[in-house]
Amino acid sequence: MNRFKRWSAIIFPLVLSASLGLITSGSLQKAGDEALGTRKYSDYQTPTFCGIQCHNDLYQQWKQAMMSQAYTHHWDEIEYFKLAVPQAEKDPVVAGVKAGCNGCHSPLAFLAGDVPPPLPSKNSRANESVSCEVCHTVTGFAGDVPHNFNWISEPGKNKYGPREGKISPEHNMVKSEFLGTAEFCGTCHNEKSPYGVWVKSTHLEWKDGPYARQGVKCHDCHMTYAPGKSASMGNTYPDVRLHLFHGAHDTGKVKGTIELRVNPDLNEAAPGDKVKFTIALFNQKTGHKFPTGSVEDRIVWMHVEAVDAKGNRYHLPVDKKGFEGEEYTIAADTLAYQDMGIALGDPNFKGVQRDGIPVGDRIFRMAYFDPQGRMTIQQWNTKSQGVDYRLGPRETKVETCTFSIPDTVPPGPLVVTAVLNYQKLVKPVADFLGVPEDESEIIEVNRHSTTIKIVD
Repeated sequence: MNRFKRWSAIIFPLVLSASLGLITSGSLQKAGDEALGTRKYSDYQTPTFCGIQCHNDLYQQWKQAMMSQAYTHHWDEIEYFKLAVPQAEKDPVVAGVKAGCNGCHSPLAFLAGDVPPPLPSKNSRANESVSCEVCHTVTGFAGDVPHNFNWISEPGKNKYGPREGKISPEHNMVKSEFLGTAEFCGTCHNEKSPYGVWVKSTHLEWKDGPYARQGVKCHDCHMTYAPGKSASMGNTYPDVRLHLFHGAHDTGKVKGTIELRVNPDLNEAAPGDKVKFTIALFNQKTGHKFPTGSVEDRIVWMHVEAVDAKGNRYHLPVDKKGFEGEEYTIAADTLAYQDMGIALGDPNFKGVQRDGIPVGDRIFRMAYFDPQGRMTIQQWNTKSQGVDYRLGPRETKVETCTFSIPDTVPPGPLVVTAVLNYQKLVKPVADFLGVPEDESEIIEVNRHSTTIKIVD
């Protein structure tokens, strides 16, 4: 969730550079935490109105996207109401979470000062999540770095988009360079915790990577364009942006993200021999790290298994490399997330299983730690982080598994398969909090197999 209190100043006169996409105004504009309660719901049209009036195709696309579910999605609802709000009411350091979550998950509720918003079951306007009018009334952001919902919204007759000068019966069409920048996305896809830790940095990861240097931005992968109309009565254009926002919650987007290949160091082996299998993993698809965003929730891991000629299976744990903090990147039978006990009112809460996957598998993650140094699933309670062992854009990581061939392995082919898996939420946490199973389903990113011959 993007919901934490910003500690930097965010109000200033809008006489800002055009490179940031900001307009010039003689009045003070409010952004981030300072924008709380400065608007009314009625200042903004509903997405249904936009869809019915003119933009049905884009509206139907948006309805399928996580943008339309940022507040109503089951995991976000559980995390906010079960963990975030209760802790915010007890811990003054993270008190800003109660309002701040909504700065990106339900911006209209935040702007209207509707804190906490009604439960999604109440069907209030908070359920609009990140709606048409949220994005198309943004004129820029405040400060030097886009993060923690420091966008500036100017509702009214002007709607900002990629074109200008065309006639619309409902609103003015004002061209905005800013909406086409990665910085626009960064206002919610970068985030600092109250302790000053970057708990989301998707835009910053992109900015430091190869795609930014080549001019490939967020929109080019997550809002691809095609010929069509953006409005039912409008012109046909060759480059209408689709509003599908494919990302971490889209199985089709996740599959194939990482290329994976495995090879042995021997062609033949006998019982008692040691065979080393090398696995190369190449991030050939994302412009940021994988996983990214809420990386404390998500888990990506590699499982390696051998199958002999009689169908017997053998789990191959990954070889340790010995770097500092590696223990958090190898699956273990251990407990974590004890700080959930704060919100649950249980100071002696022992936690739940940290990983919920086969012990010894390699995990591509960055661990988050609470003020007591315990691994946490709660971004707002993050005071430090462990080693960043995720896959960067165009990065290759090489892993090895050493297999001592048991005496019981029969002659014949031994097939070794490496599989890279992904879960949106660590399963033990999902089970403990009652999150529906689809959030912890295992999505296979990729797999590859190799074969050696076992001889007498």
